[in-house]
Amino acid sequence: MPIYTQENTLRVAKRYRNAKRAYLLVNPLQAKHLPVSPAAALDMMEALGRQLAGHYPGASLVVGFAETATAIGAAVARCLGEACVYLHTTREPFSPGEHWISFCEEHSHAVEQTLCADGLEAYLARTDTVLFVDDEISTGKTLRNMIAQLRERYPALGGKTLVAASILNRVSPEDEALLRQAGICCEYLVKLSQQDYTAAVADIAVEEARPAMPADVTFRHRTLPGLETGDPRRGVEMGTYVRQCGRAAQMAAEDLDLPADGRVLVLGTEECMYPALVLGSELERRGLEVRCHATTRSPIGICDAPGYPIRCGVKLPSFYDPARTTYLYDLDHYDAAVVVSDTPRQDTAALAALTGALTAYGTEKIYYVRRGSDVWYL
Repeated sequence: MPIYTQENTLRVAKRYRNAKRAYLLVNPLQAKHLPVSPAAALDMMEALGRQLAGHYPGASLVVGFAETATAIGAAVARCLGEACVYLHTTREPFSPGEHWISFCEEHSHAVEQTLCADGLEAYLARTDTVLFVDDEISTGKTLRNMIAQLRERYPALGGKTLVAASILNRVSPEDEALLRQAGICCEYLVKLSQQDYTAAVADIAVEEARPAMPADVTFRHRTLPGLETGDPRRGVEMGTYVRQCGRAAQMAAEDLDLPADGRVLVLGTEECMYPALVLGSELERRGLEVRCHATTRSPIGICDAPGYPIRCGVKLPSFYDPARTTYLYDLDHYDAAVVVSDTPRQDTAALAALTGALTAYGTEKIYYVRRGSDVWYL
């Protein structure tokens, strides 16, 4: 079983022109900003999940944080059993008539987040513990603010054990005391030493990712047998969600014409990370060499200095909103690429830009799987 340390879970990058926080902590095993084996990513996430399941066996509600911790939260919830409900925050717009709670992640490039309130009261009634899962906790201020709002709306939260869980934790003793005063305890896989990361990146000269040139191609389309996975933005029971993701992965693995011994990229889109990891893991089990990561809203500086983690990057329109800019980092050559998304949009504008970026690295066989059933390909 792997041992997780600061050395194998932490790289430090410089945010591009972010006055609120100059640095970004990048986990090379997280399958977000850097490509990694899906098995390695899931192993790390499930290590946190097993730890939490051992400490809080009565927990049946997990709240993950968008966008970087959506897959971690799902992996943790899976370790807590089929009946565990998984719900993650989102930066996507919600529909009229739905009830959402808004809060701010103040240091982020996109500060507004929302949590779906439909069903939350029922979920709370079923659990003695609520696990709030993030990739990295720095001060806990965002979580304290969020829980203060939840307590006002849901008095039942006062009788629950509340846990701030993360892969990386660098909360100072002073901030941990504030969390305890708010009734929140910390759990983590790796405790980071207290360092001045702002100073660490101050002298690094970085560039902005360049816009991808959209490919002038016509995509073909087909539909796989009707299968749509649940939406963890609105809450899913993990037993059902895992089966849905697994079946979608099997169908895609059998349907797509992927090289039997090639190198394959499986790419998630923004908050949609867990289904991509499940597909990547399925392809690995079938003997392919697979790497997973995802598009992101985070503008990170590009630098080719030795040891710097983000060596190249492209700007892309979002698969969810063509007016929104997203980024993809550390691309490489692959024999095939599969993009996995849960966007409601059915256009291929973002896919054309991503195809231009992938073909620039020599990847010619490209598939786009939307919501487990719609497939676009060259």
